[in-house]
Amino acid sequence: MDKRKCLLLGDYTHPRFHPLQGVDKQISEILNELLTVQCSENKKLMLGEHLAGYDLCIAYNELWNETVSPQQTAGLLSYVSGGGGLIVLHTGVSLAKRYELAHLIGGRFTGHPPFAPLNFRVLEHDITEGIADFQLDEEPYRFEFDPFTEKTILLQYEAEGEWLPAAWCHSYGQGRVVYLMPGHHEPSFRHPEVRKFILQAATWAARIHR
Repeated sequence: MDKRKCLLLGDYTHPRFHPLQGVDKQISEILNELLTVQCSENKKLMLGEHLAGYDLCIAYNELWNETVSPQQTAGLLSYVSGGGGLIVLHTGVSLAKRYELAHLIGGRFTGHPPFAPLNFRVLEHDITEGIADFQLDEEPYRFEFDPFTEKTILLQYEAEGEWLPAAWCHSYGQGRVVYLMPGHHEPSFRHPEVRKFILQAATWAARIHR
């Protein structure tokens, strides 16, 4: 049986903070048994006719200074609502500069304090089964949530005595969406619990029965 296909989108040429180089290798390794990963910085691949051939799309886009076109926005929305799986990693939340994609992702980025060692705790869900609480040096992203999206928090991190959301999932139309905050640079993707999370998120989002 042919392996299913995953599209990983990011930035090779002009990344400000989060190059896809290196991260692409880690994600391809993590998903190797499940999916063939194609990596690209071509945002035109978000158009509906291109996305249709993939079981999963992973967004690691760095779009803090630009937005995707209305056509690319519509492509991603129709892909997920029609049954596609979407995982948004760390900087990929920059897609939410478009309000339609903020609704799809379930929240938008509001800023972050400096990179620091963080404690993460795992909440119960199919995606998090067998994943232990962990520590990781990361950027503590803060979010504003879309009130219309019913989401399940999967992971939290500790900041100033409170627990803030670090990962969540929800259904969108017939598709499934997962957001994961950790992922600032390649070492984040070497952490065993993060690797497990991405593998199990991919299994859930793309509805792969293992």
